[in-house]
Amino acid sequence: MQLKLWHCKAARSIRPLWTMEELGLEYEVEVMKFPPRFLHAGYTDINPIGTVPFFTDGDLEMTESAGIAQYLVDRYGPTDLAVSKDELDYGLYLNWIHRSDATLTFPQTIVLRYTQLESEERRLPQAVKDYTQWFFSRLRSVERAVVDREYLCAGRFTIADICVGFALYLAEHLGLREGFKENTNAYYERLKSRPAFKKVTSM
Repeated sequence: MQLKLWHCKAARSIRPLWTMEELGLEYEVEVMKFPPRFLHAGYTDINPIGTVPFFTDGDLEMTESAGIAQYLVDRYGPTDLAVSKDELDYGLYLNWIHRSDATLTFPQTIVLRYTQLESEERRLPQAVKDYTQWFFSRLRSVERAVVDREYLCAGRFTIADICVGFALYLAEHLGLREGFKENTNAYYERLKSRPAFKKVTSM
């Protein structure tokens, strides 16, 4: 099989996994315990930086979750999951894809580290508090975007929604969903109702 994804539950690898499911692609997935650089023997031989996801398509190797999602729709389209450069919302689409990780997921990784991954004596409550507030302040962009629309751009579900949807899923996993506003909650429920989302978050 040509497409293979190394995946951990509740990790960024959900983005490409969800994308492949929505596209109906055949793929191989290797599910690992997190963090795999310590818990999955030989993983750093495959992916020297030890991060998740790791993805291959033949000889191609990729490690950036949003980039893999974009690669998949561009390589294996045409698909309505992508927004073409000729569409009005193309720039907005790209902005949401990159915002999903650089702006929304990043502060959550600090919360994850200092609430779950570090030993008790190394946990930093002030960092958790500060980066939780950072996340919520950035989440206002989602709340505004879905005031009068079902999805983020182009009038349809796209990988922009997959990429941002993972950030919302991770927030729920971290116990931060209570900070979601009304529109964000409704948007997240729409994403959670998709069969592909249900399948990949159960892996």
